[in-house]
Amino acid sequence: MPPADTGASTELRVGASTAPFPRTTTTAAAPPATAAPERQAAPASEPAADSDRLARRCRAAASRARRRPNPSGPRPCRPAPGKAARESGPNSGPAPARTPGTPEQSPAAGRPAPRARGAAGGAGQGADSDGGKLRPGGPGYRRMSFGLLAAGISTFALLYSTQALLPAISGDLGVSPGQASWTVSAATGALALAVLPLSALSERFGRRTLMTVSLSVAAVVALLTPFAPNLGWLVALRAVQGAALAGVPASAMAYLAEEVRGKALVGAIGLFVAGNSIGGMSGRILTGWVAQAWGWRAALAAVGLLAAVCAVVFRLLVPRARHFTSRPVGPRALARTIGGHLADPLLRRLYAIGALFMTVFGAVYTVIGYRLIEEPFNLPQGVVGSIFLVYLVGTLSSAAAGQLVARLGRRSALYLAVGTTALGLLLTLTSTLLAVLLGLVLITAGFFAGHAVASSSVSRTATTGRAQASALYQSAYYLGSSAGGTLGAIAFHAAGWEGTVVLGLAAMVGAASITLYATRKALAQRRALAAAR
Repeated sequence: MPPADTGASTELRVGASTAPFPRTTTTAAAPPATAAPERQAAPASEPAADSDRLARRCRAAASRARRRPNPSGPRPCRPAPGKAARESGPNSGPAPARTPGTPEQSPAAGRPAPRARGAAGGAGQGADSDGGKLRPGGPGYRRMSFGLLAAGISTFALLYSTQALLPAISGDLGVSPGQASWTVSAATGALALAVLPLSALSERFGRRTLMTVSLSVAAVVALLTPFAPNLGWLVALRAVQGAALAGVPASAMAYLAEEVRGKALVGAIGLFVAGNSIGGMSGRILTGWVAQAWGWRAALAAVGLLAAVCAVVFRLLVPRARHFTSRPVGPRALARTIGGHLADPLLRRLYAIGALFMTVFGAVYTVIGYRLIEEPFNLPQGVVGSIFLVYLVGTLSSAAAGQLVARLGRRSALYLAVGTTALGLLLTLTSTLLAVLLGLVLITAGFFAGHAVASSSVSRTATTGRAQASALYQSAYYLGSSAGGTLGAIAFHAAGWEGTVVLGLAAMVGAASITLYATRKALAQRRALAAAR
């Protein structure tokens, strides 16, 4: 019998124990170091006598084969049944069953064989999660920016279209400043209530689709508003208009978070907020001058036409969503998502900060027209509308919010926004028109910077249900606007402009306190981590 080939390669299969030996394929002999003596490879529990008997049987069979040649070749030495498990050698014995989930062993090399690339593996694994998203300078980013700019212009122009007209509405309809302020508060309050259910629809039908429908419906209602016969009808139409506009803020932040690269998100949201400021400015200036020439009803019609043009521009420019996945959201799932967001302390703080900033902004710009047409300023309606040119400052501050956060950090940027707004409020207490205008500039810059930082922080904090997270922020934001407009008008009626300023300063103290609490909590966590190391 020829000597056994110790370098033989074996094809191992689960279940091969039915044969005494697996089938072998002869290859080139391995180095002698790889061949282990039988007695070394035998299990420690095997008696030495069994190995000796097996060796003697093999030598006897080889001797008989030399004396009686067999035409079919020498008969292989087979151990008795039951001893296959004891046989030594690198290629002996049945293949051990492979544990599920472990890579198969390559027979030749003894190393894991490469796995086939499936849908989840291969070159796509480990790729940048932002790959393929919009970025500054990349294809589609500019179209997206201008499209959302048009959406922001339409939203704020419509939402606050009656704010600069409040003195004219009060005089024409014979109502008080507090009653006339409901034409603003009804729109912002309805938006705050509708933004959550519309955010659920955006999860099902898509952000771009919902924004298009919202802008179109709001523009149609805006063209009907000038025909309102009395204050009740005017407030009702404004409420419908606000509910229709809710689809834009409910979807815009989520659209940006899904389609824009993370590092460019704050800047992209800043551009959208800049569109809001341009819309607020252009709507108020347009209504102010048109109202001076043809009355407040013609002014509302002009804003409706502007909104219709913006809706068409938005639809033509904004790219289709490439990273959106439709998810039907039922009432229970929506409630769970909202509950999860409200349970997050960071999101709760951001919602409160947004509401407090908007309380100041709503109060100031609802009442400022009444103050400027009275003593000592006595400005005409068209000039009062032009005061809203200071919104351009908000455009610049919101667009620069990304750079501000990069240099100072989010909390420091919020401190700066709070301080700027508070200083502006104090300046408006003077009876000098230039000082009042400077105060409005500081209030506007601080508000838009704080709003851009807080809203972008919400989009980055929420990893799931981003549309609902943004919708909750928008609800708090516009509830703050509604409360600020009404409370600011009441304070102005009760205590004059000083009462409105006190309301605004109280809101800014609240925002600063929340930010300070977050800062101290972050410092405590850092100290705890440093002590643990």
